[in-house]
Amino acid sequence: MKTLNDHLSQYAAYHRDRRNILTHFVGIPMIVLAVVVLLARPVFEVVGIALSPATLAVIAATLYYLRLDLRFGIVMGLLLALCLAVAHATAPWSTGAWAGFGLGLFVVGWVIQFVGHIFEGRKPAFVDDVMGLIIGPLFVVAELAFLMGLRREVEAVVESRAGPVHSGRALAK
Repeated sequence: MKTLNDHLSQYAAYHRDRRNILTHFVGIPMIVLAVVVLLARPVFEVVGIALSPATLAVIAATLYYLRLDLRFGIVMGLLLALCLAVAHATAPWSTGAWAGFGLGLFVVGWVIQFVGHIFEGRKPAFVDDVMGLIIGPLFVVAELAFLMGLRREVEAVVESRAGPVHSGRALAK
């Protein structure tokens, strides 16, 4: 299994333009929330606990993130639990409202992502490796941690492998 540093470095290689990274701070959370919302139906009761496909997906993803890194895994688990709470709140809505909300988030999130990749001048990472779809949300959390001065050891490895983040305009000069 690839390490946290391997995954983040590989994903980061497709995301070195600061504008692209900024679009990911908006687009990826929208897409993650959309997927969790769209998986919030149907709800099954098991031993008095309401479960949905979203619940199972959140548990599986959180376990994967925890296996990669305890600290990032805890943050991802908390964020996914928040998405799950929103998703379960939308599940009782009418089918049109629930699906419209989920699909709307999904489409707008992807549009924002593709705009970012226009800035980057490079295709999204998941095109070459489907794991990019699960690493993308972790990348956003890692980039936020880096901006906050946290996890400098991970940031140093990612930058040594993928290169520094640039503004995009500096390259045009």
